[in-house]
Amino acid sequence: MSDYSLPEETIDSAVQASVSNYRNRYLNRRWLIGLGATGLLFAVGTPMLQSRLGAQDTETAETNAVNVLAVTTLTVEAVTSYDVARAYTGEIAAMRSSDLGFPRSGELVEVLVAEGDRVSAGQALARLDTQSLLTQRLQLEAQLAQAQAQLLELERGARQEAIAVAQAQVRDVENQLALQRQQQERREFLYERGAISKEQLDEFSFGAEALAARRDSAQSSLNELLNGTRPEQVAAQRAVVQQLEASIASLDVDLNKSTLKAPFDGIVSAQQVDEGAVVGAGQMVMRLVESVAPEARIGLPTQAASRLQRGDTVTVNLETERYSATVKALLPEIDPDTRTQIVVFQLGPEAIGRLNPGQTARVELSETLPTSGLWLPTEALTQDLRGLWSAYAVVPAESTAELEGEAYQVQPKAVEILHQESDRVLVQGALQGGDRIVASGVHRLVPGQRVRPVE
Repeated sequence: MSDYSLPEETIDSAVQASVSNYRNRYLNRRWLIGLGATGLLFAVGTPMLQSRLGAQDTETAETNAVNVLAVTTLTVEAVTSYDVARAYTGEIAAMRSSDLGFPRSGELVEVLVAEGDRVSAGQALARLDTQSLLTQRLQLEAQLAQAQAQLLELERGARQEAIAVAQAQVRDVENQLALQRQQQERREFLYERGAISKEQLDEFSFGAEALAARRDSAQSSLNELLNGTRPEQVAAQRAVVQQLEASIASLDVDLNKSTLKAPFDGIVSAQQVDEGAVVGAGQMVMRLVESVAPEARIGLPTQAASRLQRGDTVTVNLETERYSATVKALLPEIDPDTRTQIVVFQLGPEAIGRLNPGQTARVELSETLPTSGLWLPTEALTQDLRGLWSAYAVVPAESTAELEGEAYQVQPKAVEILHQESDRVLVQGALQGGDRIVASGVHRLVPGQRVRPVE
């Protein structure tokens, strides 16, 4: 250990002084570095700040331009009336429908049609057994032939041969009578002489009287043949002939009624009995519905029906098809339940065969109502907080200092809806004819918003 040494207090003071000097020099250096960095930042940041502020001004101007919303507009026009189309519903009705049956009873032996078949007027549909009727007709025809022959004989009178026979009979009886009278005279002479008895004389007397009666009868028959047939006999025989003819005609009617025929053109909608069944008179065999010229029967309010006249042309809708029709009749009675009047519409020939009775039919009728208003598209309406409806009118903006050129803004106009048709409505309210409104996209707007109109 060296003898040279410093006191401990002196060493601490020196160390502290050295540290203090080093600290001061370090702080001075940091201050100079910070000052230089600040100057550098100021020199570099000033142009950047100016550029940033300019960009912000440009962005603000662009934002203002973007906030001006482009809207589609239209100019509304005032009307003094509008047409209302109302639809009324009815059904297709056949002009005629019948439950067909035979007017006489009998066995059904043949059915000539099936359900759904279309038939024409007079076409045979079914037949009954007619064997017994045909047999009766043959019998009556034979009786009629006999009666007609007798009538012809009476009308023509006796033949010459019959007259000659009658004349010969008269002459024969007269000759016998002459002979008998001669013999009677001889017998009277003999009786006076007493040669014969009274009885023998009486026999010849009665014989002459009998021959005289036979002569009168033969002469009467001859006179009848010569005079011809009496009118009463001819009339009676004619009545017999007519009676037989009437009986045959009655059988012909029954034979004709044994074939069921279609009374009109139509469709067989139902068949109740089949072959082999015994049907009674009037029993329903099948149902026939007319298929010619269908009608639509539709109930209309009396006010709407009063505007129609016979012959007016309308369009009748049946599901997806449309048919032209004319007003055929307006029935006078009012339905007490629906308070409507039935109007009969006659459909055109193109509907034949394509429609069936019972189908639902609709007719649309237009009515002009004298009401002033404005037509607006439904997309132009917006609902206010109080439940009212408004449309946005496009008006010039109050201040245009922020934008170049002419500027517009929207202003709500309260309206009342009078009538609606699909995509448009008729309104009244604060709007006037010639006003310019926003046609669509009103849900994006607020009152006073700046807009750029596009027609």
